[in-house]
Amino acid sequence: MKHLSRLLVASLLVLGLSTVSAQDENNPWAIGIEFNAVDTYPVGTEDVGRFPANTRGEFAAEYFNVNDHWSIIPIVTKLSVGKYVGSGFTLTAAGSVNSITKVGDTRVDNLSYYALDGTIGYSLRDVIGGPGGIIDPHLGVGGGYTWIDDIGFGTANATLGFTFWLSEQFGLNIQSTYKHAFEDVYGVIHFQHSAGAKFTFGGKDTDGDGIYDKDDECPETPGLPEYNGCPDSDGDGIEDRNDACPDVAGPAEFNGCPDTDGDGIADPNDACPTVAGLKTLGGCPDTDGDGIKDGDDNCPNEAGPAANGGCPYPDSDGDGVLDKDDNCPDVAGTVANDGCPELPEVVQKALRDYAKTILFNTGKTDIKFESAEILANISGILNEYDNATFYIDGHTDSVGGEENNQKLSEGRAASVKALLVNDGIDESRLTSRGFGESQPLMSNDTRDGRERNRRV
Repeated sequence: MKHLSRLLVASLLVLGLSTVSAQDENNPWAIGIEFNAVDTYPVGTEDVGRFPANTRGEFAAEYFNVNDHWSIIPIVTKLSVGKYVGSGFTLTAAGSVNSITKVGDTRVDNLSYYALDGTIGYSLRDVIGGPGGIIDPHLGVGGGYTWIDDIGFGTANATLGFTFWLSEQFGLNIQSTYKHAFEDVYGVIHFQHSAGAKFTFGGKDTDGDGIYDKDDECPETPGLPEYNGCPDSDGDGIEDRNDACPDVAGPAEFNGCPDTDGDGIADPNDACPTVAGLKTLGGCPDTDGDGIKDGDDNCPNEAGPAANGGCPYPDSDGDGVLDKDDNCPDVAGTVANDGCPELPEVVQKALRDYAKTILFNTGKTDIKFESAEILANISGILNEYDNATFYIDGHTDSVGGEENNQKLSEGRAASVKALLVNDGIDESRLTSRGFGESQPLMSNDTRDGRERNRRV
């Protein structure tokens, strides 16, 4: 028992001071609970060490001869603790006990066996089976110290093993270690085989979603494996961090936002999200197609301009000229005359005939007294057609200077306008113009022609 106590103290020392290994970055720590067997036979026939050469066979001879050569205690006889250090490498510390009853083909009387070993291991799992493979082959080199009864010696160790991972944190491990003794007199070259369970732990999962923080892109928020640990709260297949509407399901084409009215505009960008509308109007409808959304249209079912609140302008007299453009909105007229009725041709002719008889003093703009009755008749006609407007045009013959004739024509037209205004005609209905000698009716070479060219 003194050796067992020594082993336990040494084991605690090694485990407390060593960096030890395990499975991977997510579960860096591992504990192994195993059975172990010691075999001194298939280590080669070199005559060195504590046991004679005739107890040994050729190297690896009868390697699997369990019945004849292996010393086994049928209880848990090996404990190990390991830590993953990265890139497939692990560091492991192990302590084991056994009772040697067979030295080659020779039976001995229960020699006590204690061992403390440290191993640098390398996993071939990712190389052979890819990341996360079930079969995990591993190689290792290291050293240790072994006691057989009262005699201890150091060893150089080479290890080959396989772990079969049945879950993320549990596996079955088998391993064979060749231990070469450094002490030529007291040392014992031997194989130590082990088999048992391995448990991994130490992975950090802050949000408890089953995805370790190292692989979790949202380590503080529970998420899904397919999104590397990030959530998809609305279940629309778009993870929250890429979802413009993480709490309401929507298609990818709208960055995860819904389109409730199906008008092709996502609800956050739709001013009328429950009623199908037009993109040009921010998703709102325009029932009458006048370019004004219904909510701002005073006549949503009847097209009209924005200047009139979306309502059509009226045409009270039905003459085809809208009231806003109709100078005579209550009396049907013509488009050419801005909605007012046009003077009949007979009335226009009467006005022209009257105008021809207006007399002026020679070379003057003064109207002769005898023209008063003519102007009164003209005023009567203008008052009868009170919605009409008129041009008063003055013309001269070519006698005299052109500049003087222009002024004369303008003055005579203005004189007629002034008398009509004085007679009660609204000035806004009258426009006087002078054309001088530029628009003759006849040749100015004759007296008759010159008389006819002097007109209003």
